[in-house]
Amino acid sequence: MFENFRTFETDFAGRPLVIETGKMAGLANGACLVRYGDTVVHVAVTASAKPREGVDFFPLSVDFEEKLYSVGKIPGSFLKREGRPTDKAILTSRVIDRPIRPLFPKDMRNDVSVVCTVMSVDHDCAPEIAGMVGTSIALSISDIPWNGPISGVSVGLVDGEYVINPTAAQRAVSQMAVTVASTETRIPMIEAGANIVSDEVMYNGILAGHEANQKIIAFIKDIQAQIGKPKFSYPAVHASDEMQEAVRDFALADIQAALDTDDKNVRDARLKPVYEKVHEHFDPLYPEQEAQIDECLYKTQKYVVRRWLLDEQKRVDGRGMDDMRPLDAEVGLLPRTHGSGMFTRGQTQVLTVATLGPVSDQQMLDGIDEEEFKRYMHQYNFPSYSVGETKPSRGPGRREIGHGALAERALLPVIPPVEEFPYAYRLVSEVLSSNGSTSQASVCGSTLALMDAGVPIKAPVAGISCGLITEGSRWMTMVDIQGLEDFFGDMDFKVAGTKEGITAIQMDLKIDGLLPEMVKEALEKTHKARNYIIDEIILKAIPEPRKELSPYAPKMMSTVIPVDKIREVIGTGGKVIQKICAECGVKVDVEEDGHVFISGLDADNCRRALSIVDTIVNDPEPGAIYKGKVTRLMDFGAFVEIAPGKEGLVHISRLDVKRTEKVTDVVNVGDEVMVKVLEIDDKGRLNLSRRDALIEVEGLVPENEISDAPRRPRRDHGPRREDRPRASNGFFANTNKPRSREE
Repeated sequence: MFENFRTFETDFAGRPLVIETGKMAGLANGACLVRYGDTVVHVAVTASAKPREGVDFFPLSVDFEEKLYSVGKIPGSFLKREGRPTDKAILTSRVIDRPIRPLFPKDMRNDVSVVCTVMSVDHDCAPEIAGMVGTSIALSISDIPWNGPISGVSVGLVDGEYVINPTAAQRAVSQMAVTVASTETRIPMIEAGANIVSDEVMYNGILAGHEANQKIIAFIKDIQAQIGKPKFSYPAVHASDEMQEAVRDFALADIQAALDTDDKNVRDARLKPVYEKVHEHFDPLYPEQEAQIDECLYKTQKYVVRRWLLDEQKRVDGRGMDDMRPLDAEVGLLPRTHGSGMFTRGQTQVLTVATLGPVSDQQMLDGIDEEEFKRYMHQYNFPSYSVGETKPSRGPGRREIGHGALAERALLPVIPPVEEFPYAYRLVSEVLSSNGSTSQASVCGSTLALMDAGVPIKAPVAGISCGLITEGSRWMTMVDIQGLEDFFGDMDFKVAGTKEGITAIQMDLKIDGLLPEMVKEALEKTHKARNYIIDEIILKAIPEPRKELSPYAPKMMSTVIPVDKIREVIGTGGKVIQKICAECGVKVDVEEDGHVFISGLDADNCRRALSIVDTIVNDPEPGAIYKGKVTRLMDFGAFVEIAPGKEGLVHISRLDVKRTEKVTDVVNVGDEVMVKVLEIDDKGRLNLSRRDALIEVEGLVPENEISDAPRRPRRDHGPRREDRPRASNGFFANTNKPRSREE
């Protein structure tokens, strides 16, 4: 039945890679089924028969579709079907899109669609890599014009050794996660996250990935040679050479004058009459070709910017190649937030706001990865006013999700572990003005906001971008590209990190790839730039994280209890934990591994809740002082509960420092009182004393010690209450001790 069915197999980083064609999706322009270990991804590519009218760009769409059946899950939504793509799926779509897009013809306007469907997941064999390789194969064997193939690998660093396509266990301990896409000679895409690794380690890891890709590229070229279809022809949509030359000659001087400024608003204002003048002159000569005339104006601006850079070493704003625009940083702009920081670079400005919450506020992930929760969340918003446009806000698009993920990846390595700082974090970057590299401004603003919030980050992180201009064998790089240089240039190489090393990289290209020496130079230039930003801008705005949290931030405390005691802390139907929350005005979260997190706006209430948990888990110690609640009254005394299920008797003789005739003269049911544990009898019953607690904590004198005689100097009972060390239960320890004769 399947006459054209073929299989191709090779080894890929020690695991079998099997490609099946000719059996599925027979109506697509190209399709294949990728089996990598037990990971199975189906890729189909299609192209429209005719070009799309009225567009001045190549209409490519890439969708990475995660099916929860691939990991044996039923979707948790009401409809019980996959909804909008997860952030991870969107990020994977972008990672596949970026290396393949520059290899399509620049003048093609036919719609091209790539759909990668994840059907089975083996966590040791990343479906993202299978999807990228499958996309390259499907495009290569299709009739769609494309100058591939490419290959992609993931590079890890485990015990000082580079690992290609690391397994799940290796990824858990790897010091970096770098995705490298390659052609035969160049590197068109890099996406990296790292635990503060040096430029040299990162560079060598990129080269290791590039080398590993060559075997798969040869494998794909062999498949293409055997079953590849001839590429179809398409109507090229571009202005004629005659029109281009005429518009350039007519408008060149005016465009040069308009572009020669460091102010985007001035530049746009100068260009407007130039466009009007050109259309007034050329519209009658080329009727119904306004779009082609605009294309000529675009190419003329690109010509001017690139000639200035390559021939005159001149940037549109007058800076040197390694100079940055004016920088500024501020913190504490918003009084009621937990932390805020604003970073400004030229006409790019980003305000980031940090919010701290209990660990239970972490994000639950419903995807195909093994990761189920995320404690650190970064979100990025790009409103239309940031570029002077008018457009309604409709939620984040793929670009916003990608930039937010990049900033999140950059800061994650410096976030303190939950044992040291038990919080969940949500950072939101609001782009107020955009003229180049807002994602890296978000990284800097996030560092400011975290330090302003009092988060003890390991080190400040800064981000900067590096641009590239190429012409044949000539090329040059420049630091801190603004919007015009990004628009007309060939590369946006974004690097974030501390002074010691790299934490994140994202590279966008408009050409078919970078040479290794281009990568090396970009890493060197961005390292110098981010060191300057950290020393001269960030640390001068806020030298270290604040010692105190905002009064509006929740106070967090944590402890670890034995797993077999979790049931006692939660109680039947949650009664115990609910009672603790109600009495102390806090939130208590108990994890399966025994971690207990307590959050509230008042630190004393948190300490009290912590002491209750400690008392439930550990037997009270004689001599310790607790705050309890009177539960029952008897003629001979009162029963006081110091923790759920922990109740003891205060005999009437020990209710007060003076003689007590009736229990109700001193306490009533519901009263909160301080008590000291005197002893625990052989039946586990607690004998408590309010009298001893008053003497020790309040410094009261028993009635039988008061006389009319001159009072002798009061014996030193140790430090005052506010200076007295606390017991493990959160209340005050007994600091009295027997004195020697010498004392």
